Amino acid sequence: MADDGQYVGRLQDYYAKHRVLPSYARIGALVGLNSKASVAEMVLRLKSEGFLESTPDRRLKPGKRFFERPVAESVRAGMPSPAAETAPETLTIDEHLVANPSRTLLIKVKGDSMIDAGILDGDTVVVEKRTSANVGDIVVAILDNEFTLKRLAREKGRIVLRPENKAYPVIRPKDDLEIFGVVVGQFRSYR
Repeated sequence: MADDGQYVGRLQDYYAKHRVLPSYARIGALVGLNSKASVAEMVLRLKSEGFLESTPDRRLKPGKRFFERPVAESVRAGMPSPAAETAPETLTIDEHLVANPSRTLLIKVKGDSMIDAGILDGDTVVVEKRTSANVGDIVVAILDNEFTLKRLAREKGRIVLRPENKAYPVIRPKDDLEIFGVVVGQFRSYR
């Protein structure tokens, strides 16, 4: 059982590359188990731990915990600190960022009007579709049939869209402002 973490890691890598889990025979070769019984026992353990599930036609699919990632306690952005010796907790990104899957989408950011909020050109924002938002929320709004990403603000009793980059002006809608959704998270890839 000590190798189950390594087995899950190899299955995760395979899934990331092929977007499907391998057959039992391929799993054996992938993780270094020679007998079908050993593979079956390992798969049964991973199912009981929530890493794998079976489809109605008995194929393997990722379980609820398959996409968990370890979360380190913390890391300093200043001076180095000793590494923690404790086992990290885990986090599934969807469970952390997506409260309402049917109303959540990912939007690629173009432009630099939100850089002071830490949202850069090329980032992906996680947006929950809503028609209302609170002052201070970062929203995707629709103006003149075009989408824009700004912070919702109030100015002299009126709702405005405030960029987070001094090079851009505040948008003061003449008509009613339509909110498409609220940003609930973001990510970027350094590849």
